[in-house]
Amino acid sequence: MSSPVASTVGAEGRRERWIAIGYLLPALIVFGLFIFWPLVKSILLSVQGTDILGNPSGFVGAVNYTRLFSDPDFLQVLWVTFAFTVLTVIPSIAIALLIALLLQGRIRGVRFFRTAFALPFAFSVATASVIFGVLFNPASGVLNGILSHLGIDKVQWLTNPDLALWSVSGATVWMQIGYNLLVLSAGLGALPEDILEAARLDGASGLRLQRSIVMPLLTPQLFFLVVVGTIHSLQSFGQIKILTVGGPEDRTTTLVYSIYEQAFANNNSNYGYASAQAMVLLVIVLIITALQFGVLERKVFYR
Repeated sequence: MSSPVASTVGAEGRRERWIAIGYLLPALIVFGLFIFWPLVKSILLSVQGTDILGNPSGFVGAVNYTRLFSDPDFLQVLWVTFAFTVLTVIPSIAIALLIALLLQGRIRGVRFFRTAFALPFAFSVATASVIFGVLFNPASGVLNGILSHLGIDKVQWLTNPDLALWSVSGATVWMQIGYNLLVLSAGLGALPEDILEAARLDGASGLRLQRSIVMPLLTPQLFFLVVVGTIHSLQSFGQIKILTVGGPEDRTTTLVYSIYEQAFANNNSNYGYASAQAMVLLVIVLIITALQFGVLERKVFYR
């Protein structure tokens, strides 16, 4: 026969569990409706064919995946996606790091410069893309205006197949610098002053101090930005849609934009093929993230 104390404890435990479930239930509903169910739906669609209206036409197994990896255009899409990721993640972090280190110095008006360099973070992708569309305009753009004053012929920034990806990547780097700068500046501001002072007393200064002391202490922030920046670049869409519409000659068609083209653009309703591409993107993100945690995290210094 259970004691009154045990019964009271058991009832209290059940009540706390129900309270916890009540707090978690709204989040579980949101995640279920907007993350888990779309993921399950995409998996199901990726193994089905679709008719001209986009309705599932029956189970086709791995046909969509076989078609993907035998399509030279899709292989080019993968190459453009990886090239775009490299061209945006590394420069945006490197430039933000350089700016953050420079702003640590005692310069006049440092608060103004910090605000100015962090300003891109306040712009949406659409707004920033429209601004860069004006800058890259071949007829009246600011960039070509500067080049004309220097006696250089106008450049087709967004319509030249050899320059389009570089131009879109440059715009994306500008968009990402603000956020990266905020994270790195916060990391620099939180560095333990006693370690820095001890290093200075030992004779470390300038580049040696930055390389041997500051950079190892900043590795958690750098690792975070590499992981988040990679995922963000792999999922980029807005600037490509606004600036180049995937062209010219599909030189800026990334995997996300290809999914959009197959599912929605030009009255397409090829949801099965687009869902297969989405699954490939998911696998790519998971593999790259796992590799980053398996390789790069070993070099992170958690103090």
